[in-house]
Amino acid sequence: MTMTPPLLELEGVRKSYGNGVTTEILHGIDLSIRQGDLVALIGPSGSGKSTLLNLIGLLDRPTRGRIAIEGQAAEHLDDRALTALRGDKLGFIFQAHHLLPGLTVLENVMLPSAASRGGFHPSMRAPAEALLSGMGLGDWVDAWPRQLSGGMQQRVAVARALMNQPALVLADEPTGNLDTATSNQVVDLLRERNAESATAFLIVTHDPTLARRCDRVVELVDGVVVYDGAPSGMKSWD
Repeated sequence: MTMTPPLLELEGVRKSYGNGVTTEILHGIDLSIRQGDLVALIGPSGSGKSTLLNLIGLLDRPTRGRIAIEGQAAEHLDDRALTALRGDKLGFIFQAHHLLPGLTVLENVMLPSAASRGGFHPSMRAPAEALLSGMGLGDWVDAWPRQLSGGMQQRVAVARALMNQPALVLADEPTGNLDTATSNQVVDLLRERNAESATAFLIVTHDPTLARRCDRVVELVDGVVVYDGAPSGMKSWD
């Protein structure tokens, strides 16, 4: 029986910065994520989490090693091909929601589709409205971002990340600016989407509570993966 390739696969990924004298930030990362995985990426500040997320998000290129998305090697693609692959396969959620204040809530959600299709089209409205309804924001489609609370704005950002039905969503501290109750609501939404559609999530977080709610934890220390397994196996949490 032939297994499908991992959704995301990193083999021996290294990243260095500097000219002449270089500093290596990532030291040979091996990592795979499959459809439906819900993974927390943790580690202290300066461990290389942001660098790794930028590489996985195809926003930067590795110095050495292989990155493949659904079996397609990405490290040698040109910028146009990388942009197309990113738009087709990946969604992004950030700590700061980055909603555009001059667009309505609905238009913000439709942005990924508008970017890939060269503008807004009427056909985008129904799926965007369905996503917002699923986030409990069906009555706010024509509102401006400034009219929403911080938690509501982050739910809009989640809907936007899901607009193009990405295979993998990369979330960078998605609850970092939220209170505990609102954080739990956002995490509930991510878990629901993960269960319903088998969308994979890689969530960067400093919050052990959020990480424990994931199915798998990857810990990065000084540019090296030191743990990859179930949250229950994290000895540092004992």
